[in-house]
Amino acid sequence: MAETVADQLVAQLSAAGVKRIYGIVGDSLNPVVDAVRRSGGSAKGGIDWVHTRHEEAAAFAAAAEAQLTGTVTACAGSCGPGNLHLINGLYDAQRSSAPVIAIAADIPSIEVGSNYFQETHPIRLFNECSWYNEHISTAQQAPRVVHHALQIAQGRSGVAVVTLPGDLAEKEAVGRAPQYTRPAAPSVTPDDETVKKFAELINKSKKVAIFAGIGVAGAHDEVLAFADKVGAPIGHSLRGKDFIQYDNPNDVGMTGLLGYGAAHAGIHDADLLILLGTDFPYEQFLPDDVTTVQVDIAAERLGWRTPIDLAVHGDVLSTLAALDPMVKDKRNKSYLKKMLKRHDELMTKSVGAYTKNVQDLVPIHPEYIASILDDLADDDAVFTMDTGMTTVWGARYINPTGRRRTLGSFTHGSMANALPQAIGAQLTDPNRQIVSMSGDGGLGMLMGELLTVGMYKLPVKILVFNNSTLGMVKAEMLVAGLPDFGVDVPGVDYSALGTALGMHSQRVEQPGDVEAALTAALEHDGPALVDFVTDPMALSVPTKITPDQIMGFAAGVSKLVLGGGAGEAMKMAKSNLRNIPRN
Repeated sequence: MAETVADQLVAQLSAAGVKRIYGIVGDSLNPVVDAVRRSGGSAKGGIDWVHTRHEEAAAFAAAAEAQLTGTVTACAGSCGPGNLHLINGLYDAQRSSAPVIAIAADIPSIEVGSNYFQETHPIRLFNECSWYNEHISTAQQAPRVVHHALQIAQGRSGVAVVTLPGDLAEKEAVGRAPQYTRPAAPSVTPDDETVKKFAELINKSKKVAIFAGIGVAGAHDEVLAFADKVGAPIGHSLRGKDFIQYDNPNDVGMTGLLGYGAAHAGIHDADLLILLGTDFPYEQFLPDDVTTVQVDIAAERLGWRTPIDLAVHGDVLSTLAALDPMVKDKRNKSYLKKMLKRHDELMTKSVGAYTKNVQDLVPIHPEYIASILDDLADDDAVFTMDTGMTTVWGARYINPTGRRRTLGSFTHGSMANALPQAIGAQLTDPNRQIVSMSGDGGLGMLMGELLTVGMYKLPVKILVFNNSTLGMVKAEMLVAGLPDFGVDVPGVDYSALGTALGMHSQRVEQPGDVEAALTAALEHDGPALVDFVTDPMALSVPTKITPDQIMGFAAGVSKLVLGGGAGEAMKMAKSNLRNIPRN
């Protein structure tokens, strides 16, 4: 049999290091899937097909693999609805800088423009969530388009979409595919004058603070040495946490709605704030009256989020190397000591309060589960976190080790990401402990992926924080001065679903059973699901609360009481007021 365009595509993907294509088979995609079959699978040097239950999950899974490996991964959808379902996961991949190539199969070439069955226009639909988005029209064109897509997805760390009509995929391949290349990442050093200005600002400032993002990956020790030299407390974004918080004596936590510790105070009370490799989007949590320097390898991000006094175009490692000889060692570390003391107080009074004396509280406080999970999980575990309150508990209680990783929809904010991301992470490394911290809302949205876990017998540990409500939305409504409405749903026994699928499953309603249930699940050789019935009134209380937030929350609770919800308001107070930080 002559090599087809689909065969050529699969060979190009394999040459670029793609191990799997996540998706759902169907009509226009069938020639590609058959080419995957003929490739013999990854065990024989080809590619594996991973059958998910929803294409959105396929894109999430591919993006998780890409984030863990740094290598381009693939997902696919058939014409019309099939590839349309990819779009939300691809948005998340693009915003997470995950190198993903998406194969969008299309209707027969001759039918394009005729309002044919399932006709859409992928070339228009995927523009906003990709760096590259092209339609293959001829067999001659195919290998070059696929080559461009792979190079751009890898080189720009984002999404590339290739639209391939099903009839064209079956045609005989023409020409040789260009060779895929993956050069090493470059170093970007700022110009001498910028480095000199940067050093002058540091040397004349008495109180220097650092706020670090994912851009500090690979520069942990250098950032700590620099912070020690200038006496700077180090706050961090959620995406930066994995790479800077561990073994960090200058750590003061996070700011923002997920925030904890003294990060907010540290960056607002400083003379000089240094933003290191972060695109933290919430300007309301950044100071507007502090001299600010931003360091970023992407020049277009400089000054995006907050006014800056000096823009430094460079990667963190190269910038600090150039800066170090010009920076004086600050012997007076009083600001750092003050912030570290403040951080310790807040961690004890606020974050620590969530897990103190809760062993007998029913429903279970979700923070208590997260804190025990942190103690029991492997040193190199991967945690995937659903958007919402589950991300809050993961951000506050799961501690990095330098080997652990946390994945979530941290920049796109989609629900239902945790389970499909866990699938991609587990297939990437079958022997690594993968923990899906799923909210009942997120799990319910893409619950079909439990079937995927069962089908492949993936040893994913699925922990359901089951409060029968959309907790983050509830908090948002109350802070906005609205009574919560439309957020509560009837309780569901997810452990029964797990049992029906042959998983190790347990439902936990008593806090005294939490540790034993987690231990059993983590030690089980295969998929496991633990359904924790948690307190729906447990809300995230940031370490910095504004008067507007207090007024909004009070108004929302007042409306709740006036609407007949006095009992609910009392439960909410009981669950949360003891956790409000006190200065």
